[in-house]
Amino acid sequence: MPKPQSWQLDPASYPFKHRTQTRFADQDLLGHINNVAMAGLFEHGRGMFNHAIAVERRAPGQRWLIVSVALDYIAEAHFPEHVEIASGILRIGNSSWDIASAAFQGGECKATCITTIVLTDANGPTVIPQDLRGEFERLHVKSA
Repeated sequence: MPKPQSWQLDPASYPFKHRTQTRFADQDLLGHINNVAMAGLFEHGRGMFNHAIAVERRAPGQRWLIVSVALDYIAEAHFPEHVEIASGILRIGNSSWDIASAAFQGGECKATCITTIVLTDANGPTVIPQDLRGEFERLHVKSA
């Protein structure tokens, strides 16, 4: 597992945060949030982030697709404490972007996630529109 960068462990690095409840069913036999449940918490947080920035703004025939999700576990998370998923844009390419997220409990980072998304149309990858690019730039993580 790669060592996380210091900015990834700091909730202040992320411009968007969503607090969500853990469930009893999220636990594994050792009593901590299992890896599949953590992936689901990141998915929910990413969905709330995308909704907040209206990523659904696109031309007819366009869609965005997740092409990569990299999750790194740092410490155990536990039920029933809430998890805060913090997110922001890490990288903006021509037709793709990366969302950096981290899961926090009690202010401590429990896991990090980098998701790569690409905007496509019937011909394949397509250029990110300027209005969406501007929104992405506004919501960049503080990684330096």
